[in-house]
Amino acid sequence: MKLSLAIVAFALAIPSATYAQDSTAVSKGEYPNTFSSGSANVSPFTNQSKRFNDWSISAGVGVPLLQSADLTSIKNGNGKNLFGYSAYLSIDKAITHAFGINLQYDKGETRQGWFNTKDSAPDATAVGARTQYDAISILGDINFSNLLRRVDNHSPYRWALHGYAGIGTIAYRAYQKDGNNKQRLMTEVKPFQLGSMFMQAGTGLKFKVNRRIDIEGRLMYVVTGDDEFDGGGDAYSAINKRSEQVSDNFFNATLGVSLKLGKHESHVMWHDPLQEIYYKLDVLANKNQDIEVCKKGDADNDGVCDDWDRQLDTPAGARVDGAGVALDTDLDGVIDLYDKCVTVPGPVENNGCPIATTGPVVETETKLEGIEFDLNSDRILPSNTPILNNAVNYINSSNGSYSVVGATDTRGTDAYNQKLSERRANNVKNYLIKNGVQTGKLQAVGKGEKDLKYPECEPATKCPEWKNRANRRVYFEAK
Repeated sequence: MKLSLAIVAFALAIPSATYAQDSTAVSKGEYPNTFSSGSANVSPFTNQSKRFNDWSISAGVGVPLLQSADLTSIKNGNGKNLFGYSAYLSIDKAITHAFGINLQYDKGETRQGWFNTKDSAPDATAVGARTQYDAISILGDINFSNLLRRVDNHSPYRWALHGYAGIGTIAYRAYQKDGNNKQRLMTEVKPFQLGSMFMQAGTGLKFKVNRRIDIEGRLMYVVTGDDEFDGGGDAYSAINKRSEQVSDNFFNATLGVSLKLGKHESHVMWHDPLQEIYYKLDVLANKNQDIEVCKKGDADNDGVCDDWDRQLDTPAGARVDGAGVALDTDLDGVIDLYDKCVTVPGPVENNGCPIATTGPVVETETKLEGIEFDLNSDRILPSNTPILNNAVNYINSSNGSYSVVGATDTRGTDAYNQKLSERRANNVKNYLIKNGVQTGKLQAVGKGEKDLKYPECEPATKCPEWKNRANRRVYFEAK
């Protein structure tokens, strides 16, 4: 019976689940449409576009105490304080940041009455009982901490209050021992029968140890719907007539651990949907509401105001990007205005055109820039793709090797920024290798916030957002 219940529990978890997280994938042309939100940054929700893990496995042990029964585990007139044991194993699927579904298997033994059935009866009138049970249930999981988290709560998110409720099927064997010191089977209920349905509900407090492990304490209340669960025997027996209730119910206090599965950095149940706009709110709160557009003018007449122009001395006639930087399509250090070979990299002394040679291009020192990232993200943006594709051609034409250097702005701790910069560098390196660059030509290096393009941005609130974005970058250095 126990083996069959376990097999059924895992078999029910095999079918693939639907996904309900938010996606940051860029539109491929068919969006927005009648059924979308109207935003240009939407796409079909697929497994590839997920940003968070949503599966986990949980297990725990605890103590069940029969509370409402004719024979109880709590000293209240129908028994003494007797402690049983319990254990659970569950497969958990997060549907949103605040709601999930768990498939749970419970196993345990309650002990109730006036003495432990392992001991001898203290007198001829004493009655003791124990109940071994196995149960499978479907539980809804509500993350109250995420559901009710305030927009101005900037505290570390390590604790979460959860609520659980669900139904299932329970199988049990109830034994009774009386003054004759003879233990006998009083009731046996098989699973998946009409009388085997039960309900349970309760709450749990989770603590996030790290990105993979959670610890949780739970208190569940189990309603069996059966007056014979306590080992009192037939519904009309002398023991079952002591109380009027027709359902034997018990508390189950457990301590467990959850293992979060998946390749992503965080689990959706621990993601605060508002955290990505916190920094934007702070920036807006500190800005002067009376904004004067192009207050400093446009000294180089490139069409980009000096307030956000990154290159204030752009040569006349040069094409520039949105930040006022002269375009260099082939990333060879010669801007398109002076480059005689705009799409083919070449040395400065040859006006940006390659020098005819029987071997590969030889370079002494080169730095290729322009790859930026969103806040707290290592995702390669679509705007970076042309730069990276040109970098593939350039690196393949060189016989040198390169360091792919990742950097961050000054938000966050030094340790977190160091790991984030390493992930950014490795993502760019993997992209280049996937698109044809030899592995031996590249080395990923993370410098965290130690290599700021704009050092004056310490802290980040001192600078406009475009400078902080420029600090969140990956660039290449010839080794």
